[in-house]
Amino acid sequence: MELRVFTEPQQGASYDDLLRVAQKAEELGFGAFFRSDHFLGMGTDGLPGPTDAWVTLGALARETSSIRLGTMVTSVTFRWPGLLAVQVAQVDQMSGGRVELGIGAGWFGKEHAAYAVPFPDVRERFEMLEEQVEIITGLWACGHANDDRYSFDGKHYQVSDSPGLPKPHQAKPPVIIGGAGKLRSAALAARFADEYNVPFTAFEEGLEVHERVRRACEEIDRDPASMIHSSALVLCVGRDEAEFHRRAAAIGHDPETLRSEQLGGTVSEVLDKVGRYAESGQSRLYLQTLDLDDLDHLHLVAEEIMPHVTH
Repeated sequence: MELRVFTEPQQGASYDDLLRVAQKAEELGFGAFFRSDHFLGMGTDGLPGPTDAWVTLGALARETSSIRLGTMVTSVTFRWPGLLAVQVAQVDQMSGGRVELGIGAGWFGKEHAAYAVPFPDVRERFEMLEEQVEIITGLWACGHANDDRYSFDGKHYQVSDSPGLPKPHQAKPPVIIGGAGKLRSAALAARFADEYNVPFTAFEEGLEVHERVRRACEEIDRDPASMIHSSALVLCVGRDEAEFHRRAAAIGHDPETLRSEQLGGTVSEVLDKVGRYAESGQSRLYLQTLDLDDLDHLHLVAEEIMPHVTH
């Protein structure tokens, strides 16, 4: 099981905060540092204010050396597909091939209104998602020769005779799609995704989602084993009960809900939970780290949990 750090900077974090956590995560041996792509705090004042996901990752690419970097997830409403393909490719070059693109349809209407971003209905946003993923991967895949250009004629986007430059350092940065795994998103993931992520869902419900994605792969003759399966969970672990409750209070979460539905509890409890996810066929967990000042939290995971669950 690979453990990844996942941050929510719209809740109140500067670039310097994110740099400190990313470098600490790299030092401690976490597999990746991911950040959300949001522009408005949820239930907080969000101070000091939003930071752009891909500007942040470009900077982190130059100030880290081995940890993988990505979004969980970039909303298709925020960027045109060609622009996003260029941004991700450039950050991948800047990092030496350590970037992953989590991409989704978006859901938080208030942040769109707050920053003058159009927010179509969910049906249209999902159509945009399908077209964006196809365009982005198509631009990365087309060749360099003048006679090998990429074009696309869709409902929402059109591409004409593009050279698809710049190219990412990787042949194709991994694409992550996630969510509740309804039939349409499962089919989209089967076509284009390298990884399917189920966010903040009770364990048994998450198993059903992953199974739908596996069936969608089989329906198009894709080997289900070629899909990486993962979950995102709120992290809240303590060396003892008192420390667990202190950390739960610091992030404003109910301890018992964290214990029953997320990655909450004492070290031994969290170890057991990670084991359940590994046994289910999942190979990555994204640890939503909400208190970015509590670096001891990451030290605890690295010292007491990671050695027992990673290979």
